[in-house]
Amino acid sequence: MQEAAGLGLPSHRGGGLPLVASVGGVRVGITLPQFRHEADPSFAVAHQAEAAGLDGVFVFDHLWPLRQPERPALHGLSLLAALAVETDRVVLGPLVARVGLLPDALLVHSLLTIDRMLGERFVATLGTGDSSNRDENLAYGVSFPPKAERLTRLVECCRRLRGAGVRTWVGGNSADVRSVAVSEADGWNGWGSDTTTFAAQAAGLDVEVSWGGQVLLGGDEDAAAAKLEHHGMRPGLVHGTVADLVKHFEGLADAGATWAVCAPLDIGVDAGAVELVAEAAAAVQ
Repeated sequence: MQEAAGLGLPSHRGGGLPLVASVGGVRVGITLPQFRHEADPSFAVAHQAEAAGLDGVFVFDHLWPLRQPERPALHGLSLLAALAVETDRVVLGPLVARVGLLPDALLVHSLLTIDRMLGERFVATLGTGDSSNRDENLAYGVSFPPKAERLTRLVECCRRLRGAGVRTWVGGNSADVRSVAVSEADGWNGWGSDTTTFAAQAAGLDVEVSWGGQVLLGGDEDAAAAKLEHHGMRPGLVHGTVADLVKHFEGLADAGATWAVCAPLDIGVDAGAVELVAEAAAAVQ
């Protein structure tokens, strides 16, 4: 058996379901307008995504948007359970469920329950979180243990899920997290990297690889520029027209990605945001 690098723990590869290969190109998912009080906008976007032909719908696992404690957030796992009923075809999953935010047994049990609702339509993506999540945890009285402990808990949660037959990805950009993905999961998800960086991170990983990140699209260059002026630039943002997102998808496919999960900055604000992502998805499938 291999060891999860740096952890001294034996690997248990092979407990999950077979990898899902991309048919004809990168499969494309989208995140929801989750950072608000009402659930209806999230349901509406999920319905729109399914009707537009997108492959997946993914939810965040945060108590508030990053560095915005004054704003609300719908609970990701509860939203997934509702989406199991609200949708018929798309793959659903968290991106990512953070270990340590809930007791490990409760996190695993919650994900197992959702898997029983969805079967092959579910992928459980787990991560350790990082220093940007510390204040979020502590504000709610939840400890934020050192990285080594979070990695150990990540390994254990992956093993429990895969042992129960749940398709499991690990999300995060650090070398330690990628090592856990290879030794303990069915796939890895990298967040917010450009295609060159993603290709370097994904090189040699003997698991399914996927990308997630923020996007901001306009119907033409003028509309794209106006949106960027309104929403502002973010690290790793894929910005421009549908053609720019198609180029990004093609770069991800060249790097071996089977999934791209887009988080539009204007989701739930611009009714055309889903359709623009779907148009780019159709071009690479």
